[in-house]
Formats: sequence, structure tokens, C-alpha cells
Amino acid sequence: MTFTRSGRHFSVSAPVRPPAGAGSHQSQSRRLRRPLGNNLEERGRCTPIRMDLAEIATREYAEIEAEERLGKVRSVFESENPKGIVVTEAGQYLGVITQKQLLRSHIEDNTRVRALINDDNSPRAPKVERETDIREVARLLVEADSKVAPVFDGDSLWGVVSEDNVLEYTLESLDAITVADIYSENPVTVSEEGTIGQVINLLREHGISRLPVVNESGRLSGVVTTHDLVDVVIRDIDKATRGDRAGEIERILDLPVYDVMSSPVETISPDETVESAVRRMLDNDFAGLVVTPADDDGAIQGIITKTDVLRALTYTEQERMDVQVTNIELLDTITRDDIRGAISEIASKYSDMNVLHAHVRFHKHKERLRGTPLIQCQIRLRTDRGQLGGSGEGYGARSAFYVAADTLERNVLERKGIRADEEYRGQLLRKLGEL
Repeated sequence: MTFTRSGRHFSVSAPVRPPAGAGSHQSQSRRLRRPLGNNLEERGRCTPIRMDLAEIATREYAEIEAEERLGKVRSVFESENPKGIVVTEAGQYLGVITQKQLLRSHIEDNTRVRALINDDNSPRAPKVERETDIREVARLLVEADSKVAPVFDGDSLWGVVSEDNVLEYTLESLDAITVADIYSENPVTVSEEGTIGQVINLLREHGISRLPVVNESGRLSGVVTTHDLVDVVIRDIDKATRGDRAGEIERILDLPVYDVMSSPVETISPDETVESAVRRMLDNDFAGLVVTPADDDGAIQGIITKTDVLRALTYTEQERMDVQVTNIELLDTITRDDIRGAISEIASKYSDMNVLHAHVRFHKHKERLRGTPLIQCQIRLRTDRGQLGGSGEGYGARSAFYVAADTLERNVLERKGIRADEEYRGQLLRKLGEL
């Protein structure tokens, strides 16, 4: 597939040809105005393109019985580093456990795997059929906050497809967009003096898997990931006897980030292609890269992750705003259309701003009020005026969303005010120049 620029947009100038092996036949647009999803639909005259996921999925995956202990799960992640572990009982599929899910849980190592699979607070890996549209696979992985999805052939588990499989398949088309088009601005960071306990809380709170580490000058000095934490927890706890483990866990949580972070950090500049970023992530088994200026790898501009790329693969050009919801199963008395309408109303208060994509993430806490769980909601808008966001908590998804929406609205109006002030200053300076 080739691409031509038309102003700020990308257009397809040649039909897609079927790949040999794991090639790519998808495309995206700069500023997401000519999305990858549309090119797939055009091939099928506006119907999703089906493919046999056997082309990219694998039948080789880590598997564990539901009656095993979680301690064994941790050791499998340490020795094999899989994207996820399939849980079965008497040969029947029950679910998937990911490393992030394991870190977020508060379940002891001697607990059976079944308990984590049945935990209401644990995300569920999405199930896909062998002929599922690849764009739909990307969307399901993002919305389930999962790195893998089990692939079924009828009622039977055939294999698994991972985020890496999808990215490898679409890789060659990703040279059409730059890191600047899709990376996340203003990432959460942690200082070198912060503790592992603080890192775990930040990862849980924000639903992320990596944190840039900054020194006392606010400069990038390292990165700490879920994998780093699992490694140190397993290593140190395995050294302790059962009676000493409670104290050992407390000691681990108080360790400074500096002791476990990775350094130097792999960075990428905003003007490099997404293809280059993904190749680097796949080659080094990184989940993401820190974005810095080309001439200063200590100044943090943002982060680009595999999830950001998967999310971009799902963007569509349609009359309705593209809204993606992570942990959609938490929606109670609010619907995706309600969310879309509320965000559209907020965006309309800044008429010069065009919302390209909205991402809403829900996270359930264990606290409840009259049976209703405490929910955290985070809203992120990608617009032609930059990225905007808002967050909030409430009992139930509806309450949490509207608290977050209030915060988002204040941020939108603040951005509008700043823009108005800049325009006023510009007009004033032009008039002074005329005088």
C-alpha cells in the first residue's frame, strides 16, 4: 500500500495487496483524519474485512490449571515472560492471567489460580473467533486492557493472539504516521527517591505498566515497569522463609525506585515514524518508549506504548465521535451513547476544537456503598488543539463519569480561555505594529 499526503490528511493511492506471511495491509492517517479502519472497510465495500487469525495467532502459549497456586504463576512469568497465561480446568478454558493483573491483585501466593480468575475486580481477556476482523481484535484488546486474546474455533480454544501479533502484521503501514500523531502527553512520573510501594499504587491507579523515573532536576534518569517489579518481588520473596515473608514484603515496598529502575532509557523523538517506534518495541520486548526531543533525551514529552498504536488502529472516520471505553463491563446505567453525547456537548463549548478521538477508562475499587462499587473514571480527548483530560471518582460508573466530565469541562474552558488570550495578545501586537 502507498500513501499520498493531501494537506494534513493521508489518502490511499493504491489498493491493498495481500501480504506474504506476516506482512501488512492496513494504514492510518496523520492526525488520525484518514484512519486505518476505513482502508480495511473500503476493500470490502464498507463491510469489515474478515481474516483467518491463524495467519498471525499462535498455538504455543503458557497454560496452567485452575487448581495451581499463584506462586507458580509468578514463577512462570519470571522464567518465560509470556504476554499472558491461559487458565484451564480439565482441558476447558477458564480465562487468562496477565502480569499487570497479577501485580494489581492483593491475593497471596498460596491462593489457587481460580480465585484470581473469579475475582470481580480482575479484567477479562476478550474472546475472538478465527475470522474476527483484525481492527476489531485491536479494539477488544484495548477495551479489555489485555495483551492477549484467546482465539476460538467454534467452541474449542484454537490458540491465542497477542498485541505483538497484531502490530507485526500491520507494521509496514505504520510508516505513514509519526509518533507525534498518537503519543500520550504529560505522562505520570516517579522520582528516584520514590518507593516501590508508591510505584505499584501509581500503576494501579492509572492503569499503566511503566513509569518514567526523574532525578532531582526533573530530568529523565530511568524507567520502571510492571516486569521490573514482578522480577524483584519474586526474587526477594523466594529468598525468604514463609515466616519471614510478611516482613520481607514490607521491606520490598520501601525499596527506592532507583534500585530497580532500568537505565539508560530507550527514547524516541516525536518526528520519527510509528513504524520505527514499534520495531524498536518489538525488537527489545518493550511495552513502550519515552518520547523526548531529538536533541535532548532528558526532557520528557510523553510516552508511546503498544496500546497507543493498537488504539490508533481502531480509529474510524464517521459522523459520530469515535469513543473507546476500557473496562466497558463496568458500565451500569450509562451507555456509550450517553458518554459520546456528554463529551460532544463539552467539546461544543470550544467551537474551534475538533475532537478526533475520545478514550474513557473505568477502574473499580473494592470499596462499596450499599452494594455499588467505587469507580474511578479517566477521560482523555485527542483533539486538533492537543490532548485534554479529566478524572474523577464516584459510586457507580455514571457518577464517576460525570465527575470526570466536570473536570474535563473545566480544562476545556481553561484551554479556550488561554487560546482567546493568545489571540487577543496577537491582535494587540499587530495593531501596535501598524502604529
